[in-house]
Amino acid sequence: MANPKEKTPMCLVNELARFNRIQPQYKLLNERGPAHAKMFTVQLTLGEQTWEAEGSSIKKAQHAAASKALNETTLPKPTPRPPKNNVNNNPGSITPTVELNGLAMKRGEPAIYRPLDPKPVPNYRANYNFRGMYNQRYHCPVPKIFYVQLTVGNSEFFGEGKTRQAARHNAAMKALQALQNEPIPEKLPQNGETGKESEEDKDANKSEISVVFEIALKRNIPVSFEVIKESGPPHMKSFVTRVTVGEFTAEGEGNSKKLSKKRAAMAVLQELKKLPPLPVIEKPKLYFKKRPKTILKTGPEYGQGMNPISRLAQIQQAKKEKEPEYVLLSERGMPRRREFVMQV
Repeated sequence: MANPKEKTPMCLVNELARFNRIQPQYKLLNERGPAHAKMFTVQLTLGEQTWEAEGSSIKKAQHAAASKALNETTLPKPTPRPPKNNVNNNPGSITPTVELNGLAMKRGEPAIYRPLDPKPVPNYRANYNFRGMYNQRYHCPVPKIFYVQLTVGNSEFFGEGKTRQAARHNAAMKALQALQNEPIPEKLPQNGETGKESEEDKDANKSEISVVFEIALKRNIPVSFEVIKESGPPHMKSFVTRVTVGEFTAEGEGNSKKLSKKRAAMAVLQELKKLPPLPVIEKPKLYFKKRPKTILKTGPEYGQGMNPISRLAQIQQAKKEKEPEYVLLSERGMPRRREFVMQV
């Protein structure tokens, strides 16, 4: 169907039958024709009324019978539900994060999201007494709120929401309001600067633990994380993790092993960044004779039925240009109806 959100005739018949407390019955009456062009006849019974319809498949015949039934039935129909309001109030259901990605690309400044630790919850242990403990523990749940930091160029924005995605949308909306009226920067930085910035951006998207392992791998030094202390009651544990990278050591504390490991990595990174840069070793170029291509398959007639991804890669190879790069910008929608936005 053209619109995936539009209900099929069979779905509408089911709603009608439920409203009237009856069961719809579909019955295959006949099939005729050769194997490659069969025609099916289906009968639909709703209460005391029946309809027949034909189709090139059983499903199509069922839908055709359902459409007839909807047009001709005398049964009372349920009142249609009003359409849901668009959550983001954006035309075309474009989420703020997708809109911001488009604006950030125009400006040449990537939008980088960093999850922030949740704000500290007040310590209720001091208020506990045995008389009110039941009420405090079981009737006062603290809703979890997610916080996100968004960086676009030199600007920073903070968002919060009930889910991580909602927090990203909140931060993106704030960024859109601030950046929409600002002029797009004209001058791009020099080649030397872009290299440094791109490395920093790449590191910003990685976790601190990954960056520690990468630095250690480049410098050929061992890395180890070890939980050295565990304290506190079962519901409020505190962990201390020690990280050792060669001759450097650091400790981090948190209410989970993962958080303490992350904080230890953040602490040791401060020391590792002080190390002198590694010397750049130029790899010797390998000289070999390329076999000349006898046929360049770049003609418009060639590859009509081919996968477009393979076809585009083939055209680029024939032109001796870089292969296409694909980047996932965003995803949205329900789990069974995901929609993805890709950039090539």
